[in-house]
Amino acid sequence: SKVEVIMNKIAIMTDSNSGITQKEAEVLRIRVLPMPFLIDGETFFEEISLTQEQFYERLAQDVDISTSQPSPEDVTKAWEELLEENESIVYIPMSSGLSGSCQTAIMLADDYEGKVQVVDNQRISVTQRQSVLDAIELAKEGKTAVQIKEILEANKFESSIYIMLDTLKYLKKGGRITPAAAALGSALRLKPVLQIQGEKLDAFSIARTKKQGVSKMLAAIEEDIKTRFGGLDNMENIHMEVAHTVNEEAALELVEMIKERFGVETVDMYPLSLSISCHIGAGSLAVACSKRLV
Repeated sequence: SKVEVIMNKIAIMTDSNSGITQKEAEVLRIRVLPMPFLIDGETFFEEISLTQEQFYERLAQDVDISTSQPSPEDVTKAWEELLEENESIVYIPMSSGLSGSCQTAIMLADDYEGKVQVVDNQRISVTQRQSVLDAIELAKEGKTAVQIKEILEANKFESSIYIMLDTLKYLKKGGRITPAAAALGSALRLKPVLQIQGEKLDAFSIARTKKQGVSKMLAAIEEDIKTRFGGLDNMENIHMEVAHTVNEEAALELVEMIKERFGVETVDMYPLSLSISCHIGAGSLAVACSKRLV
C-alpha cells in the first residue's frame, strides 16, 4: 500500500489592518479577517460591506465612526475552517498596543492545543503586511507554525513608521493619543508627525508645512536605518514602504524621493488600513521601513 506523507500544512491568517485586500488574499492563499466598524451604531466590515470610498465619505460627514474587535465567534470560525485543511495556523493580528484583538486571540488560541499560533509582533499596516509576506516565505522554507511565530516576534522592533497628519481632529476625538500628543492639539494648524515604534502611536515632531514634515520623516527614518538597521550600506536588507490616506499623489512623490535618497529600486506603497484612518483622517502620509527577514 502507498505510504502517504502528510506535509505539515500551515495556514497564514491576518486581519484587514494589514491592508491586504480579500482579492490579494486569494492570490496569496491566505485568510484576511475583515475588521468591523461601527458607523452611527451600525456594524460594517472592511471591504465586505464597506468600501474605502464609503468610509471616507462618512468620515467627512462627521458621523461617529469607531473600530471594533472581530467577534470571538468570527475569529474561531475562521480558524476552524482553516483547520479542516491545515494542521496549524499562524495568525498575525494588528499590534496589541493599538487594539485588544490580539489579546483576545491569544486567549482563544488556548483551546486549540497549540494548533493556532498568534503572533504578537506589534505591527500595523505596511509593516504588518510585510510580516504576513515573511510568514508565507518562512512556511515555504519548511518552518513550523511555532518557529514562524518565534521568528516574527524576535524581530518585532525591527520596523519603524512615521506618519504626518493633515489634522489632529480624529486622534483627539478617539482619545487614541498619549497625553504628549494630545497637548499638540492646541496647535492644530501645524502638521503633527507621529511615530509607531512597537506598541504605541506617539508624538514625534511638529512641522510647519507638509514639505518640512516630509523632510523630518525622511531624516528620522534615515537615523533609524543608521542606528538600528545596519546603516545605509545595508539597504538591500531593508524594506522601504510608503502609506497614505486618500493622498496618492503625495505618496507617489515620496516614493521617488526615497528611491533617490536611499538608492533603492522598489518602495512598497499602499493605502493605510481603515482602522488607522478613522483615528487620523484623510490626507496623511507615512514612511516606514522594516528589516528583511527572509
